[in-house]
Amino acid sequence: MDSKITSINQKRSGFVLSEMLVVMGITTILSLAVMSFFMLSGRSFSALFNYVDLDDANRVCMDQLSRDIRQANRVTDFTASRLVLEDADRKSLSYVYTNRTLVRTKQDESSMVVLRECDTLKFDVCQRNPVGGSYDVYPAATVDTAKVIDVSWVCSRTIFGRKENTESVQTARIVIRKQGT
Repeated sequence: MDSKITSINQKRSGFVLSEMLVVMGITTILSLAVMSFFMLSGRSFSALFNYVDLDDANRVCMDQLSRDIRQANRVTDFTASRLVLEDADRKSLSYVYTNRTLVRTKQDESSMVVLRECDTLKFDVCQRNPVGGSYDVYPAATVDTAKVIDVSWVCSRTIFGRKENTESVQTARIVIRKQGT
């Protein structure tokens, strides 16, 4: 009789194959959900870090550009992708946009990249007098009438090889404070 009870208990002590499959299915689904959560949160943190870093770089560049333009004596040459100023110390100071970078070069000093990963950049040089009834200004006909610089750019980065929401658009209208001498 003891052997009969022992054999019945042994038969009841293990998992049935169907129970084991259900447990494995639930475990797999939970594991996939946890992995998806970690991958999504990793991508989100990466995008947030990218956006903050790009925004900081744009702010530093805009501060440098604004300071240089405001303190310049005058504009000596310009195109949509290049701006050349006469600095307060009468040296040439240029900003040139090529190959997704903006480079600042001052006469007798080394060049430095002030902005990277820039998709588009455009300089518009204008006169100081406004168009009647609006905040717009007339385009400058010559460098002698150039007193206002409109600059705009779009920078972006990729995350894991794809362009995500890490794009930054910057625009500014900067007035040359000095009256040229």
